[in-house]
Amino acid sequence: MMKNIFILFMGLALFLIGCNRKKMNAPENDSPEKGTLHISVDESFRPVMEEQIRMYEASFPEAKIIASYKPEAECFRDFFSDSITKMIFVTRALSYKEDKYLHDSMHFFPAYLAVASDAVAVIVNKNSTDTLFTLDRLQQQLLGKENRQQTIVFDGLNATSTVRFITDSVLKGQHFDTSVVKAAASSNEVINYVSNNPNAIGLIGINWIGNPEEPEQVEKLKQVKIAYVQCDLCEGKPFVKPMQENILNHRYPLVRKLYYILKENYMGLGTGFSSFLKFERGQLIFKRAYLGPVMDFDLRNVNINKKNSEN
Repeated sequence: MMKNIFILFMGLALFLIGCNRKKMNAPENDSPEKGTLHISVDESFRPVMEEQIRMYEASFPEAKIIASYKPEAECFRDFFSDSITKMIFVTRALSYKEDKYLHDSMHFFPAYLAVASDAVAVIVNKNSTDTLFTLDRLQQQLLGKENRQQTIVFDGLNATSTVRFITDSVLKGQHFDTSVVKAAASSNEVINYVSNNPNAIGLIGINWIGNPEEPEQVEKLKQVKIAYVQCDLCEGKPFVKPMQENILNHRYPLVRKLYYILKENYMGLGTGFSSFLKFERGQLIFKRAYLGPVMDFDLRNVNINKKNSEN
């Protein structure tokens, strides 16, 4: 019964996405329930996407989703130049030029949609008492204009969604001072660097450190602390943490979305996986990962606030 409902939802989603679009011939052995799908995923979302894939493959044993986790710019490069990669997960939708290129040059109409929200967390050493940040302070430090004794660590100095988001949202297009900003190879390396350097500040996706029910992330929170960022739009301008409720209502100022972009205008495995993510089962996985689901769930009775506030 659940499978029938799921397939009905997928058919409706495909109809809405595919109206007036050129159809592609479905390859053999490619359906919502079976086949092989290659995807590229922004490394910031590896923990939750590994869980989504695990659950989908458990539900459909003949489906195999092969994920490559990498910086956001490389995901887009795969999407445009790699014929194997049919789907990417990134923190922005296609630009007008990208969309037009696919229409005009490839005669292709991609499907894309936001399926969740997350936040860029500011982390500090576990022994640090410096845990209150404003956007103006972050901007000034990234520009090298104050607190130059502190090192700010990203998951890479270019090509990553975190760098792009902070450049757009905090620096407003200005360039950060590379003498005070350091690149780490991954989100895990950001956490390791901050845990070993008392004057370091890390910027990472909350998906790596914001789930108080995930043992591996609980261990990470013994090494570092999640800092507070001021909500300039809130009455009284309180300092808040990137908890799920603050992500959903945008009280936390460094919120971004997770999008899928799909090269598939037929009922294939990519369509099946995207529908899974959009509807209840996938959305509950995002919710349990303490991200912001796009489906409206009642959050009033969850315990995330108490658990995260203790950290």
